[in-house]
Amino acid sequence: MSEKSPPEADDASAIERSRSHPEAFAEVFRRHAPDLKRYVTRRLGRDAAEDVVAETFLNAFRQRDRYDLARRDARPWLYGIATNLVRRYVREEVRHLRAAERTGADPVTAPFTERSDERVSAQAQGPRLAGALASLPKGHRDALLLVAWGGLTYPEAAQALGVRVGTVRSRINRARKRLRRELGETNPTLIVREEKVHG
Repeated sequence: MSEKSPPEADDASAIERSRSHPEAFAEVFRRHAPDLKRYVTRRLGRDAAEDVVAETFLNAFRQRDRYDLARRDARPWLYGIATNLVRRYVREEVRHLRAAERTGADPVTAPFTERSDERVSAQAQGPRLAGALASLPKGHRDALLLVAWGGLTYPEAAQALGVRVGTVRSRINRARKRLRRELGETNPTLIVREEKVHG
C-alpha cells in the first residue's frame, strides 16, 4: 500500500484555501486519489473505478464549503463519498467479485501486504475470498473493505459510513466470522487483522 499523507499534512487547510482558490483542492486529490482508486478498483474493477473516483472528487469539490475543517484528514470523508457511489454499482461489484472468484485475478497489481508469505496465502484464497465477499450483506462488505482494502481505522470507517464505531465493529466482526466459516476457518491476510484496525 502506498504511504498515506499524515494528518499533519492537513487536508483541512487545503480545503479551506480551495474555497477562495479552487486550484488548492488539487492538493487533496494528489494526496488521496491513488489509494482511493486502488480501493475502488478492488471493489468494482478498473473501468468503473475511473468513473467513481472522478465523481468522488467532483462531489467533494462541490461540497468543500460544507467540509468540517476540524477534521484535519479528509480520507474518511472521501472514502464515505466513494462508498456511497459504489453502492450504485452493487450489481457490478457482485459481478466483479464473482468473476474474481472464477478467475482468481486481482485487478490491483500493487501488493496489499509486505510479507511474501501473506501475499501467497491471500492469492491462494483469492477466488474463494472474492466469492465469500460477494455473499456478504452490503453494509458488512462496506465496513470490512473500508478497513481491509481502504486502510481506514474503525473510527474513520464509522465516519465514512455515517454510523457509530460500535456498528462498524459489529459489522466487521460478523463479516470476519462469516468469511472464516465460508473459507474453512482459514484467515487470509485480506480479512481484517485486529492489530490493523484500532489505530
